[in-house]
Amino acid sequence: MSDGVQAFEYVGFWARAIATLIDTLVLVVVTWPLLLMVYDVNTPITTAEMATDTAYIVISYILPTVAVILLWLKYRATPGKMLFRAEVVDAQSHRAMTPSQSVLRYFAYLASWLPLFIGFFWIAFDERKQGWHDKIAGTVVIRRLPESGSPGIERS
Repeated sequence: MSDGVQAFEYVGFWARAIATLIDTLVLVVVTWPLLLMVYDVNTPITTAEMATDTAYIVISYILPTVAVILLWLKYRATPGKMLFRAEVVDAQSHRAMTPSQSVLRYFAYLASWLPLFIGFFWIAFDERKQGWHDKIAGTVVIRRLPESGSPGIERS
């Protein structure tokens, strides 16, 4: 395009929900074998033990957090979003998120999750398809459209 603006559309609730399910499956496939290598399946671990066990915390929480943030920074997407050609980008520039936006967005999932997932359902009704975590971090999820000769067209 002549002015460097690329057309895009905001990615809606259902595509993002399916992408999240795919990402969850990928995380289970990666973390479950690691947990099985550390823990004996014949000796159950209690919830209280999990809360203080370093290996469990690293495998179940720290590893997924670091992986998601690094994927956002390198590819602008997690595997589920990649299947939909979706990118998580800065809401104003539509360029890559900053590292601080990535960290803020990840931890802002809590704000979207805690009140009965309302912050995620918000995506279905928001003009720019932003969840509360997107609004907090200043991000949007978009799909870039092939160039059509009409600069800067936005679809929703």
